[in-house]
Amino acid sequence: MRSEEFMTAYKELTKRFHRMHQLSHLSSMAHWDQATMMPEGGNDARAEALAELSVIMHQSMTQPDLADLFARAKEESLDEWEAANLREMHTHWQNENVLPEDLVRDKSLAGAKCEHAWRSQRPANDWEGFAANLKPVVELSRKEAEIRSQATGVSRYDALLNLYEPGMTSAKLDEIFGDVKTWLPELITKVQAKQKSESCLIPEGPFSVASQEALGRDVMGLMGFNFNGGRLDVSAHPFCGGVPEDVRLTTRYDESDFTQALMGVVHETGHACYEQNLRRDWISQPVSEARSMGIHESQSLFFEMQIGRHPAFLSLILPLLKKHFADQPAMALDNLQTLYTRVNPAFIRVDADEVTYPAHVILRYEIERALMEGEMEVDDIPAAWNEKMQAYLGVDTRGNFQNGPMQDIHWTDGSFGYFPSYTLGAMYAAQQFAAIRKVLPDVDAMIGKGDLAPIFAWLRENIWRNGSRYDTDTLITKATGESLNPQFFREHLEARYL
Repeated sequence: MRSEEFMTAYKELTKRFHRMHQLSHLSSMAHWDQATMMPEGGNDARAEALAELSVIMHQSMTQPDLADLFARAKEESLDEWEAANLREMHTHWQNENVLPEDLVRDKSLAGAKCEHAWRSQRPANDWEGFAANLKPVVELSRKEAEIRSQATGVSRYDALLNLYEPGMTSAKLDEIFGDVKTWLPELITKVQAKQKSESCLIPEGPFSVASQEALGRDVMGLMGFNFNGGRLDVSAHPFCGGVPEDVRLTTRYDESDFTQALMGVVHETGHACYEQNLRRDWISQPVSEARSMGIHESQSLFFEMQIGRHPAFLSLILPLLKKHFADQPAMALDNLQTLYTRVNPAFIRVDADEVTYPAHVILRYEIERALMEGEMEVDDIPAAWNEKMQAYLGVDTRGNFQNGPMQDIHWTDGSFGYFPSYTLGAMYAAQQFAAIRKVLPDVDAMIGKGDLAPIFAWLRENIWRNGSRYDTDTLITKATGESLNPQFFREHLEARYL
């Protein structure tokens, strides 16, 4: 029987974290509004408000009595979900407790200033202005990395990486990405050679924003998005935010090309469906949060790459394309399949094809690790960026800052350690689809018929509803039968593109 003393300690912890969930809800919505609806003149006030909220949240997580509560709670015999929740609460507390309040406030302010200025500096190709704002963010992130490194005994970069992908290390990433670099260049060359003889018609616009948005909503509904618990809007950089009870997706539109916005919506819908299907009975507790950013990206890339670019899915949504846009030769199914599997090394990560995408991620990983370890400075980024783009993709970015090192939003708020999640996510997604194929051998035909429910049921049972019940390695092993195996990703690319 549980002691009343422990029940009081455990219940008190769950109350504290329920409060944190509510504060995080407000923070998420304020950030969403800042990126989508807020007028230009509101940024300074919003930045101050969000910095103050981040301090309040930090103070809530650093109360002196929390150490005693955790010590008492650990003495109790818990069921599986409670034990997992206590483990996750303790991890959150440790991650927050090592940081001084001033650093939390200063980083929030510097990030808000850098991100807001980036919106106008990027289209202006203003690297000097951007770099001036990025330098304080990098400096504060290095301070955070050093503090976390001393507290955990790992390298500075690994200490930040652990915030996004717990259990992952740069040594493991070097091994995984090092292997990718041995076969990816040859694969890109082979695929491009194969595709030289394939003609591809580019759809002719204009494609109105209203029509693209309506198409996106139809596809989101097809993929299980619950519009009663979320919405789709526009932002400078596509993202999925909000909270599980109210998920906010954004995309950006180009009236001359609907293809990128559509797959952007599919990608963010994967994130959203993960959030919407987390267990509601634990929703205010850490155990119900998504397992890691690598697993989160696995869901968005499962939706976009494993399903969204699947020939059967393109066949399924073809009537929707013709419904919202005027029919034309480029809308023929075989042309759409060619269009969505075209491999073309180019500048922009978010628009990159499935084959070249890992090169974009590896480049960013190598640069951000060097930045956090003090091996590179902000002023060194453009040259390093161009050198790696030339080496990995044969693309020249000299002087083209807006399509080079200024294209992403992640570094503006100090999210160093995030980028590896994208390619880890692609690997997890390929492994998950391979596991699904074993239990649903006719999965390709099911996709073509629009019978997606069994696929989503597998994801719900094996990924979504588990939240943070298990560590990442245990989660993926239980779901697929083995730990992360990058070979599934390679085999997927070779099967689809060769």
